[in-house]
Amino acid sequence: MATDFGRIITAMVTPFDKDLTVNYDLAKKLARHLVQSGSDGLVICGTTGESPTLTKEEKLELFRIIVEEIGGEATVIASTGSYDTAGSISLTQSAEKLGVDGLLLVTPYYNKPSQEGLYQHFKSIACSTNLPVMLYDIPGRSVINLSPATVARLAEIPNIIALKEAYSSMDQVSELRRKLPDYFAIYSGDDSLTLPMLSLGSKGVVSVASHIVGPRLKEMVNSFLSGNVTLANQIHLELYPVFSGLFITSNPVPVKAALNMLGWQVGPPRLPLVEATPEEKESIKRMLGQVKML
Repeated sequence: MATDFGRIITAMVTPFDKDLTVNYDLAKKLARHLVQSGSDGLVICGTTGESPTLTKEEKLELFRIIVEEIGGEATVIASTGSYDTAGSISLTQSAEKLGVDGLLLVTPYYNKPSQEGLYQHFKSIACSTNLPVMLYDIPGRSVINLSPATVARLAEIPNIIALKEAYSSMDQVSELRRKLPDYFAIYSGDDSLTLPMLSLGSKGVVSVASHIVGPRLKEMVNSFLSGNVTLANQIHLELYPVFSGLFITSNPVPVKAALNMLGWQVGPPRLPLVEATPEEKESIKRMLGQVKML
């Protein structure tokens, strides 16, 4: 069982053709490019990959082809969590058979379980597989917050080894680091908080910005870890327009627009998401210019 997902993990977009069918060939090329640009691992079919509007068959095919393309070179993390525990278990077991390296399990959205419900949900999925699990706390999308106390309980389950924390509270990150064993990895789920969270003992980031500025993001993380905090801070401030600009509207709308501008024809999002407005596209174009990508 893999015990290290890496430090820079890209939450990869799902490329679509103009008719909104999945472009599997481009998905493989993009995965290869991201690994060559410094990603230690990829999350497939996560929030950025438009998981809610992909079918089970599409997800499994994406897992299969990405394992085929970059397996053994970078970690392939299948996002198999949902608000349906039984459905999550089924998808998890199918993904495991395809050879993925680990799982990302999001907090159940819409049905608002209690902390005990969250514990039982994640425990049930984790106990159905031998794969290592990264929990995913994102209250902005799921409404509920996975509390540090619940994460600490879940960390006692041997294959739950990491957390993607997208609740923008450094107090919560501090409490998590205090409660969790040293081997349990905490990842920033927000690019702009990567550097602050590193200072609190986090492992790295599950990133959207790495689609655009992967090598520079890796340099920021490595600079901090090598003790060059001043350089890490300089890079953070340099990249901040990207960190903020990719969230001017719902993710992954801005990053898909940016990739399209950069020649990666990843297509539009599927409904209910819509393409960036002309004003948003102009803002994204300026952002890319600020970091000399256009």
